[in-house]
Formats: sequence, structure tokens, C-alpha cells
Amino acid sequence: MNIQLIPMTNEMYHIFFKEFENDIDIYFNKDDYCEYQYSKETVEKYILRQRNLNRICLAVIFENEIVGEVKIYNIESNKSAVFGIALKNSKYKNRGIGTLAEKLAIEYVFNVLKISELYADSVVTNKRSQHVLEKVGFKLIGESDNRKHYKISK
Repeated sequence: MNIQLIPMTNEMYHIFFKEFENDIDIYFNKDDYCEYQYSKETVEKYILRQRNLNRICLAVIFENEIVGEVKIYNIESNKSAVFGIALKNSKYKNRGIGTLAEKLAIEYVFNVLKISELYADSVVTNKRSQHVLEKVGFKLIGESDNRKHYKISK
């Protein structure tokens, strides 16, 4: 399976979010779930927020299509960072795409950014995310506020 991570552009964000679907598994309180509706203005605000927070945003490319987003944030040079991933809809889940994208993100953080500790978290109800994090080598380090916290070291 050919997966690539490349820098996310503004145009790519719009393509990604036009087919994005909220995942009910990320909602601790299922009553808070609502369907995602694409809005150019909302996506522009999202892009601006990512840039203002100085996050590294990478597109997950599968079969020449943008299928996900990887964010690397809270970056402390040569020390640590936090990472998150979202696939755009259920069509791309349970196929190994997220697992391969996470492995590539870990390699990028360790080998390109030269950061030795990477953190991630998951809503306690998102068992799929927890399974993938553990599968790629993250270790559970704690739980708080309905989230499980993970860490992987180089």
C-alpha cells in the first residue's frame, strides 16, 4: 500500500473537508455528535488557526487522493511534540491507511524533526484510535478528562 505524507496546502484542505465526515467514536457524549457540513469560511478559519498555532500539517495521500490529515503540534525543538491524525471518512478506515500514516509521521518526527518523544491522546470511547496507537508502538501513560494519553520515544 502506497501512503505518503506531504505538506497540506490551503487548496488541499478544501478538497479534504468537502468529503469529511465526523466520526461518532470521537465524541465522549454521543448526544454532542452532529454531521459535518462543509463551509469555505469555516475551512479558511481552520487553516488560519493551524498556521497561527505553528503546527506542521501534512496530508495523508493514498492512491493520489487526500484521505487524511496529520498534525504535529506543541513542538519543543529536539525534545517533544504532540501528534494527531484524522481520516476524512469511514471509506478509508479499517484498511491500514491510518496505521501506515502514523508510522510515517513517527519516522518524520524522529528523523526529520529530530524530536525524541512524541505524544498522542484519544477519547476513551475511540477504541480504533487506541488500537492503532498501540499497534505502532505508543504506550499508554495515563488517563484524564475522558482521554487516554500515549507516548512513544525514539
